[in-house]
Amino acid sequence: MKSYRKELWFNEPQRRYFLNITPTVEDCLRDSGITEGLVLVNAMHITASVFINDDESGLHHDFEKWLEKLAPEKPYSQYQHNGFENNGDAHLKRTIMGREVVVAVSEGRLDFGPWEQIFYGEFDGGRKKRVLVKIIGD
Repeated sequence: MKSYRKELWFNEPQRRYFLNITPTVEDCLRDSGITEGLVLVNAMHITASVFINDDESGLHHDFEKWLEKLAPEKPYSQYQHNGFENNGDAHLKRTIMGREVVVAVSEGRLDFGPWEQIFYGEFDGGRKKRVLVKIIGD
């Protein structure tokens, strides 16, 4: 069995942002030489997320509205976490959207269902954050 590891780095200036990282993960898969196995894509920061969904701008807008209703950014005073930083909402949004995804690799390709894509979700932008791509298989 082979193993491949790569770190992706993001520094999004916006507080919240969704970025389709599927092409980058596909590049990693090609570089790995693995044709059968699993890909793990995992946000390595507590206020960022990796998730799978459709790449449709209306849906991304709906995510933003829904997350803001569940964990509004302001007033900052509503979160006991806030003090040194005002990102209590970002921690909650990350928990809702998830930390990682695992995708099967079949015949050298990501084995997705219809419309599935991998996204990086940023909930407290303005700082450098990392995503781990780990691929194992043959």
